[in-house]
Amino acid sequence: MKNKSTMKRILSLMKPYSGWVILSLILALGTVISTLMIPVLEGKAIDCIIGKGRVDFTGLYLVLRNIVFVAAVTFLCQWAMNRINNRITYSVARELRQKAFERLLRVPVSVIDSESHGDIASRIITDADSFTDGLLLGFTQLFTGVMTIAGTIIFMIRIRFTIALVVIAATPVSILIARFIARRSYNMFRRQSKDRGDLTEYLDERISQADLISQLGARERSKEEFTEKNDRLTDSAVKATFYSSLTNPSTRFVNAVIYAAVGVVGALLSVAGSISVGELTSFLGYAREYARPFNEITGVITEMQNAFACAARIFEIIDEKQVIDNDGRFDGEVKGKVTMENVSFSYVPEKPLIEELSLSVEPGEKVAIVGPTGAGKTTLINLLMRFYDVDSGAVKVDDRDIRTVSRSALRERFGMVLQETFLFAGSIRDNLSLGKPDATDEQIVEAAKAANANEFIRRLPDGYDTVLTPEGGTLSQGQKQLLCIARLMLALPPMLILDEATSSIDTMTEMRIQDAFARMMKGRTTFVVAHRLQTIRDADLILYMENGHVLEQGSHKELLQKNGHYAKLYRSQYSS
Repeated sequence: MKNKSTMKRILSLMKPYSGWVILSLILALGTVISTLMIPVLEGKAIDCIIGKGRVDFTGLYLVLRNIVFVAAVTFLCQWAMNRINNRITYSVARELRQKAFERLLRVPVSVIDSESHGDIASRIITDADSFTDGLLLGFTQLFTGVMTIAGTIIFMIRIRFTIALVVIAATPVSILIARFIARRSYNMFRRQSKDRGDLTEYLDERISQADLISQLGARERSKEEFTEKNDRLTDSAVKATFYSSLTNPSTRFVNAVIYAAVGVVGALLSVAGSISVGELTSFLGYAREYARPFNEITGVITEMQNAFACAARIFEIIDEKQVIDNDGRFDGEVKGKVTMENVSFSYVPEKPLIEELSLSVEPGEKVAIVGPTGAGKTTLINLLMRFYDVDSGAVKVDDRDIRTVSRSALRERFGMVLQETFLFAGSIRDNLSLGKPDATDEQIVEAAKAANANEFIRRLPDGYDTVLTPEGGTLSQGQKQLLCIARLMLALPPMLILDEATSSIDTMTEMRIQDAFARMMKGRTTFVVAHRLQTIRDADLILYMENGHVLEQGSHKELLQKNGHYAKLYRSQYSS
């Protein structure tokens, strides 16, 4: 049932190309008819050779000329059909990838967090390619195969109905065998796709963390884990291939029996004088042509089982629940007042995290969020940005519930610099202007200067035109962080989020950049997630969180006077 549903969806994707499909079918019909003409002509050529010294050369010449013409027509039809099928197939695969990626951009963050990133990438890239291969075989061989079978039966019936019955009677055996094996191969191909995605995820992870693995001495463990996943993929691939490979030899055996039966029956009729040697030769040629599509179709069915399994995995992404958003906008400029009213949230319903949290931040205030790992600091940021929605209560910006405005409108008002740097493949200039595409070169340079990034950028071989990889190439972690800070300084939205934004920068650079931060944060509401408490002593409000609860809040001086959790944490870092 699921396979049928997948097929219907694939056909719906092909609907815009229905004109090309019809043309491909016409060419397939032309290919089949011209191909099936050749055995008839071969039989006539043989009948022109009556015996030793008795050859009808004039008739033989005409027949051979017709064979050459028909072969040329076959070639042209098949070439044009393959070109069209390629166009249809790769266009459908392109659209499938496009739909999957566009849906991926609109699914809830929780979906991305809960799935293996490598498996998602494998579905969109590897599975799409496998789907293309299977669909291409379906177009190029399935149409012609079915038409060849039908055409061959018609031609055989015209020559001798009794011999045609021998072939037709044995046909269901091949179909039943192919169907029996194809059903079992589908599940194995699906499992193979899943194991391939797991291996892709693991390999991507280990390549990106190669230095850390070497440092931790985890090479042997990584090798063992890779071997385990590799063996699992090998096992599923071998089983999928085994089941699929049974189809071809099974149908070949049945078809060989059919061919032998046709030969025996035809020989007896020829000896009895019912048919000529040329007609018998034509019949054997048709029996061969009749068997060939079955062998091809069974191979196509196997590939299409793989294609359906891969397409189903891509459709799972396309079918993911889409984030429901509205087109609400803020009225005028956002001042930056942020309030949380009795906010409760948990990632897992049975494990409460944030409960009844209330908070009020005036425009331009600097709020620092501190606490141990797992306290809920990052969760608070996720709620502010609407990466997740609150379970109850409300988060408001300028007294407006952020759920009443679009996510894009909200996120345009926030600028973020996170602990983990994000750079994409492109020039430094392109990376810096990501949040402000219309920025001038002068503005880009000024932002880089303010972030103390201009100096090292100028030293690079191509300066601001230096092309980076997503990993940052030869840049240090601190330099990559400076680029992210410069990018934020260029956009300068009314509200800022800094999640350990200077964690990868040396002390001297950090001291210089704090002044730049002070200028940038002036008049802007800022949320700072900090572990080094020395950097947030000047915050207007400090929240100390544990287990999703704000246990203490106040200024640095007020919290030290309370001599509570914050004071204990601060003294543990800076006591002499």
